[in-house]
Amino acid sequence: MSPLRTALLQGPGGVPGSTADSLAALDRAADRAAATGARLLVTSELYLTGYALGDRMAESAEPVGGPGATEVARIAAERGIAVAYGYPERAGERVYNSVQLVGPDGTRLANYRKTHLYGPYEKAHFTPGETLVVQADLDGVRVGMLVCYDVEFPENVRAHALAGTELLLVPTALMRPYEVVAETILPARALESRLYIAYANRCGTEGEGENAITFTGLSCLAAPDGTVRARAGAGEDLITADVDPTLPKASRADNSYLRDRRPELYASLV
Repeated sequence: MSPLRTALLQGPGGVPGSTADSLAALDRAADRAAATGARLLVTSELYLTGYALGDRMAESAEPVGGPGATEVARIAAERGIAVAYGYPERAGERVYNSVQLVGPDGTRLANYRKTHLYGPYEKAHFTPGETLVVQADLDGVRVGMLVCYDVEFPENVRAHALAGTELLLVPTALMRPYEVVAETILPARALESRLYIAYANRCGTEGEGENAITFTGLSCLAAPDGTVRARAGAGEDLITADVDPTLPKASRADNSYLRDRRPELYASLV
């Protein structure tokens, strides 16, 4: 099987609150990524709108098949590249912090709603999702999705590993001073659950005054052996690396973490 070349877009997207500007930036990034041979482009958490919108978040939210989704599907199909992008999803009166995966032909493959909301800001503006493991197949690779804070819980990543996820896509909005998550936790999660993790972060600063948030950057693709195959710095970037579809299976065969689990001892955890 051929490697799945994966691109991670690190940036502020467009102007926070301007979906049109974010989509234009996505189109340019998809063109650049496809030119490298990438078959998948992963963007950051809430890529379409920006993260620090405050009370404007609800009015910026759109349904799973809304106008933003339609435009992303057009970009994916024109460039021949799958796209995973973060956006605020409107479902009736509820708003979710979601990520949607669109195939290289523009077909919607999967939609995941963030299950673990971070801090008072997210809990005030979003409803937590109720489905932890959401998957799709892309070029022979079983792809799963989480969002930002979700990946900091080992249980979430392990659930994906046990369900057969080989490449875990994690749009994120990791802020300073939590660089340790990108630098240490992500490679550890990939190692302990023997899968690839594509962690696409925002960069720059959003908001003003005491509400300003500065994002860490440091997007990365971590491999099942715990190595980091590509790493961005603190600024805007587009990084690519290959996902070897044979490595997760081979890694799980060589390493006994999953086989040596004793679930009967873990009941106290829940």
